[in-house]
Amino acid sequence: MHNLKYCATKMATWVILSSLHLLDILMLKITKRIAVMGGTFNPIHYAHLLSAEQVRVGLGYDNILFIPSARPPHKVADADIIEPEHRYQMVLLAIAGNPNFEVSRIELERAGPSYTIETLKSLQKLYGETAELAWIIGADSLIEYKVWRDFDEVLARCVMIATTRPNYDLNRVPLEVRKRVTTFPVTGVDISATAIRERIRNGLSIRYLVPETVETYIHQYQLYQQMKNPV
Repeated sequence: MHNLKYCATKMATWVILSSLHLLDILMLKITKRIAVMGGTFNPIHYAHLLSAEQVRVGLGYDNILFIPSARPPHKVADADIIEPEHRYQMVLLAIAGNPNFEVSRIELERAGPSYTIETLKSLQKLYGETAELAWIIGADSLIEYKVWRDFDEVLARCVMIATTRPNYDLNRVPLEVRKRVTTFPVTGVDISATAIRERIRNGLSIRYLVPETVETYIHQYQLYQQMKNPV
C-alpha cells in the first residue's frame, strides 16, 4: 500500500511538472502585439503620446514602439529637422515612466532614407514569429499613399492603423486604401511640431505642449532657435 501511495504521488508530481513545462513552452509561443509609431518627432509632443496610448489601450496592443526616422524620404531637404540623435533622446525622455512605451534606434543606425518597408523587414527579422506588428499613422498620410515605397507590401506585412481626429472626413482617403487599413479615432489635440518650433523661435512658452523633460532638453541644447524654413 505504501508503494502504491508513493507511486501515485510521484505520478501526480510528474503530471504537474510536465503541465508546467508545457505551459512555459506555450507562453514562449504567445504572440506579442506591437504597434509601431514612426515619425520625425521634431520634437515629440503630447499629441503623439496621447494617440499612442489610446491606440494601445483601445486596440489591445502590448507595447508601442516609437521609431524616430533618421532621413525621412519626404523631408530630406528640410532645414527644420534637427539631428537624429537629439530627436531620439527627446523621445527617450518623453516615454520614460511608461513601461508599455519603447523606442528603437533601428532607422538611426541604417544608412540611407528611412523607408517604412525596410524598417518593417528589419523588425520582422528581429522579432520573428513572436510579434504581431502594426503601424500607426495619421489618416492624412494615406492621401499620398502612391508615393510610398512598396505600399502594397507594407500592407501585407503589418496592420496599418490610421488615426483620425474628431469630425475627420474619411472620404479624403481613397476608398481603395480605406478598405485595407484599420481606422481608429483619437482625441483631437491641437498641437503640432511646427507650431512648437515657431513658438521657440519667437521666445514663447511650450509648457504643457511637450513633457517637461523634453522642454528642459530643448532649452539645454538651444534647439530650434536658428531654423529659418518652417515645415
